[in-house]
Amino acid sequence: MSDTPVATGSPEIWHFGRPDLADVESLAARIEELGFDGMTLTDSQNLTGDTYVALTLAARATSTLKLGPGVTNPLTRHPAVTAGGIASVQAVSGGRAVLGIGRGDSSLFNIGHKPVPPSAFRAYVGDVQRYLSGQSFDTNGYPSQLRWLASAQQAKVPLDLAGTGPKVLAIGAELADRVSFAVGADEERLQWAIGAVRDAVPDGRTTPTMGAYLNVCVHDDIETAAEFVRPGVGIFAHFTGMPGAQRNAVKAQDQAMFDRMGDYDKARHGHPDAAHAQALTLEFIERFAVIGPAEHVTERLRRLLSLGLTRLNIIGPRPDHFGPEADASAARFAAEVLPALKCGTA
Repeated sequence: MSDTPVATGSPEIWHFGRPDLADVESLAARIEELGFDGMTLTDSQNLTGDTYVALTLAARATSTLKLGPGVTNPLTRHPAVTAGGIASVQAVSGGRAVLGIGRGDSSLFNIGHKPVPPSAFRAYVGDVQRYLSGQSFDTNGYPSQLRWLASAQQAKVPLDLAGTGPKVLAIGAELADRVSFAVGADEERLQWAIGAVRDAVPDGRTTPTMGAYLNVCVHDDIETAAEFVRPGVGIFAHFTGMPGAQRNAVKAQDQAMFDRMGDYDKARHGHPDAAHAQALTLEFIERFAVIGPAEHVTERLRRLLSLGLTRLNIIGPRPDHFGPEADASAARFAAEVLPALKCGTA
């Protein structure tokens, strides 16, 4: 294992959104104005407009905001298409693109597929990295390369691998520039995930920087906050509850809840009234998500950052479900939590 780099400067705080082509430009401009470092957009072709079109629009509407899919998958696009798409966003944005990628969820089950097996995922990530690096390599007897990258003269797009289980995290340790965890906000589980990446880094390779996708809501009433994040917690807890998923460092009292997430209502994906979302208890949501008054949210996020994370992707209440209250939560996070996180971790 290589030495882990010491994090310097303030953490990156990203906003997690949906690629609504009608208002993605205004959303991106607002997220930049609020002080977020980046914005990820979901990539689920049956549920939203095209992510790369939306990222391009967002790039045109901003000047400093980092941008990327959160996350794309290894099945719906050839590796050259994925690499070419995000490298194009890199060119349009002036170097602000990041490629978020995972094994696939709603993008795949909406076309009748399961998440891609780890072995195929590893091969896909390796090919994407080769394309993004400008390499020429053999594909079915043909030397394949993104030839236009040489004239673009731009920095390589970082690849941010999203993972939950040990096999995928090991792939990130071996091949990714960044690794982002989708395991919730429990400190013990995040410590396990961080250790899994560090232990799997090959000798001589720099440890990827690490971040986390977190369901977050700033609200003075804890029960209201729980209702606002319930749909998102259902999505992200589902990754651990999938049949066959390994449940490393999961607390005993949460096992039954993850069992319920295995019975996932795909037709009600992301909806607060879905049966799997309604099954979530307040106690579970408080552990898996970060909710409550600004001071409490700030302190919990500081503790998580102190574990070795350098990046948080904040999944707040969805505006399409909760309207102005979702916007108010994002504004409160930006005004009351974000400045404190930028001042450093506890």
